[in-house]
Amino acid sequence: MANQELQSNMRKSVEAAQRTFNTIRTGRANPSLLDRISVEYYGAETPLKSLATLSTPDSQTIAIQPFDLGSLPLIEKAIATSDLGFTPNNDGKIIRINVPPLTEERRKDFCKLASKYAEEGKVALRNIRRDAIDKVKKLEKEGEISEDQSRDEQDDIQKLTDKFIKDIEKHLSEKEADILKV
Repeated sequence: MANQELQSNMRKSVEAAQRTFNTIRTGRANPSLLDRISVEYYGAETPLKSLATLSTPDSQTIAIQPFDLGSLPLIEKAIATSDLGFTPNNDGKIIRINVPPLTEERRKDFCKLASKYAEEGKVALRNIRRDAIDKVKKLEKEGEISEDQSRDEQDDIQKLTDKFIKDIEKHLSEKEADILKV
C-alpha cells in the first residue's frame, strides 16, 4: 500500500515537472506557453485559460479570444508585463501574439531554464524519498519491522526514486532537443 502511494506521489512530481517544461517555448507557437499567465480580473488573480479561448491559427501565432470583451485590456497587459517577452496585438476582439523564431542565445537560456525546472522536480522526488525513508526508520525503531526489512524497504525506495529521476532526465533531454531544433 505504502509503495503505491509513494509511486503515485513520485509520478505526480514527474508530471508537474513535465507541465513546467511545457511552459518553455520552442520555435513553434503553443498555447501552453501562456499557462503561467494569470490576469487581475475583478480583484482576483485568474488563470488566462479560464478567461479566454487559446488557439494557434498557424505555427507562429497564438490567438486569444476572451469570453468577456471587457477583459481584453487586462489580458493584453498581463501578457505584455510577463517574462515571456511577447508583444500582444489587440484588434478589439482577439489578441494575437506573434511568436518569433528563437535566437541561438535565447535557445541556450531556455535550455538552462529547463535544467532548472528538472532540478526542482528532482528535489521534489528526493523530498518524497526522505519522508518515506523516515517512515521506514520510525517503524524499525518502534519494533514493527526488523532491521533487514527496513534495509530492504529503503533499497526499494531508492530504486523507485532513481527510476523517476531517470524519467525527469528523459523529459529534460526531449525538451532540450525540442528547444534546440531549428
